Amino acid sequence: MLVKDVMTWNVVTIPSDTPVLEAERILQAHRFERLPVVDKGKLVGIVTKDDLLRASPSTATSFSRGELLYLLAKLTVKEIMKKDVITVPPDIPIERAVAIAQNNRVGCLPVVEDERVVGIMTTNDVFYRILNPLLGIGEEGSRIIVYGAGETESIQKVIECVNKSGITTKAVFTIKPSEAGKKDLVLHLDTPDASPLILQLKKLGFSAETRAFKS
Repeated sequence: MLVKDVMTWNVVTIPSDTPVLEAERILQAHRFERLPVVDKGKLVGIVTKDDLLRASPSTATSFSRGELLYLLAKLTVKEIMKKDVITVPPDIPIERAVAIAQNNRVGCLPVVEDERVVGIMTTNDVFYRILNPLLGIGEEGSRIIVYGAGETESIQKVIECVNKSGITTKAVFTIKPSEAGKKDLVLHLDTPDASPLILQLKKLGFSAETRAFKS
């Protein structure tokens, strides 16, 4: 899966001479957390909701309300935006983009192609389009965990058991245990009751149980 498969395509951008009050209005209207700043088609920065909050004068100031509004009206995005923006192209693997975001401790990555902003990828995009389907969030069914069954041979045996039961598997993934040991196998199943399957797995020598979750 590539960045272009999960990114938001219709990106709202603003020029650097946008007043801070206008940028704040745009964020609130669209319920965004950040806005790429583009001048003459080229990305020059990014401004976030936190940047705008920090730019607001303190209530402890001696300025009057009118003076504060005047100062804010003159303040532009260019003066508060982050200029060193980490970007990615649309055709790199999603896992590489996530690693770039984590290594740079950023919550979003503008997607740039030929110096033009074509999209934006946020942590929410990763959650909603990758992690949620993988974990089955919002879907019916049940999830079971088979302890220590995260290796190839064990996975094959568990899947064979599931197939024989006639239950449809929605998702399968492995996770590392909290302590040193073999990986655990997690299955999201299209059934409200996986107890008969768990019983069969235990007969095969596996340790398994329902893993409770709420959609």
